[in-house]
Amino acid sequence: MAMDGDGTVKVVPVRHYSRWAGVACALIFIAMLVHTLLSRVPDTTGQMVCHVVNGARKCQPAEHWRFYWNVVGQYFTTSEVLHGLLLTLELTALAMIIGIVLGLVLAVMRLSHSRLLSSTAWSYTWFFRGTPVLVQLTFWYFIHALYSNLTIGLPFVNVTFVTINTNSIFTNFIAAMVALGTNEAAYFSEIARSGLIAVDEGQTEAASSLGMTRGQTLRLVVLPQAMRVILPPTGNEVISMLKTSSLAMTISVVELFGATSNISAGNYEIMPLLIVASLWYLIVTTVLSIGQYYLERHYAKGALRTPPPTPIQRIRSDVRGILSKFRTKRGVQVAVAP
Repeated sequence: MAMDGDGTVKVVPVRHYSRWAGVACALIFIAMLVHTLLSRVPDTTGQMVCHVVNGARKCQPAEHWRFYWNVVGQYFTTSEVLHGLLLTLELTALAMIIGIVLGLVLAVMRLSHSRLLSSTAWSYTWFFRGTPVLVQLTFWYFIHALYSNLTIGLPFVNVTFVTINTNSIFTNFIAAMVALGTNEAAYFSEIARSGLIAVDEGQTEAASSLGMTRGQTLRLVVLPQAMRVILPPTGNEVISMLKTSSLAMTISVVELFGATSNISAGNYEIMPLLIVASLWYLIVTTVLSIGQYYLERHYAKGALRTPPPTPIQRIRSDVRGILSKFRTKRGVQVAVAP
């Protein structure tokens, strides 16, 4: 590089020593993780394995996988585990539907100008966020101890619209679904409310000036813009609900964790069955995370001129960047070669 014809300036790239140290530590950690996942340890039962080497018989303690991968593979796709997984997905989906629908209603009530509606929604959120999920699960499981029949009607005048027999309706699964759904509604109402108030008031005023009603403004103008704020925490809530559903085993719902626990109680293979449950939770969480990413990308179109790249596009970009560096280096070597 010439500078006023008086000499050349040598360009020295910045050396990122802390980054190199971080990369080295990460590589060491990854190597240790792979090593421990694939390592084998001596069997504690005292069983020996003998081999004949050069005419001599040599014996050594038997070994097994540290993480019991053979046992994990044996139970990973059994009918009990798959049925528990299906029940977990069903419980998660139904509870989230209840939570989202009821949470949206509560969020709108919180923003209402009526003190009675806003106070009622606040009280609901205060109560369900203030009591543990396990307590709520147990409460709905034993609801028949308080009410043999749940009646919907007008109090004090003996007018009844609907009567529900709790013993026949509130099975273990229904009790878990109602408990998780009503608890989720309290949290989702705050998520929805934060998204609604994040939309600029000018949007509401513009919709009103066009003659749109309050309901049309909420449905057609405010909610589509609020989704950019609502979606990320909602994705977290769905993943959290997937894992929280494991508490349903305390009221005899045989979901994924309950199924693996029942199997391990019979064969005493506790760690392998815990790994089976963990792997299935990780698989479903990964699928949900991918779906959340594409939903966020879809609703970001109105705010960003260029939508964020997909994972495949990022991989292609990284590969092109690496290849371009190699081509540049090769071109420099060729240029300076005599």
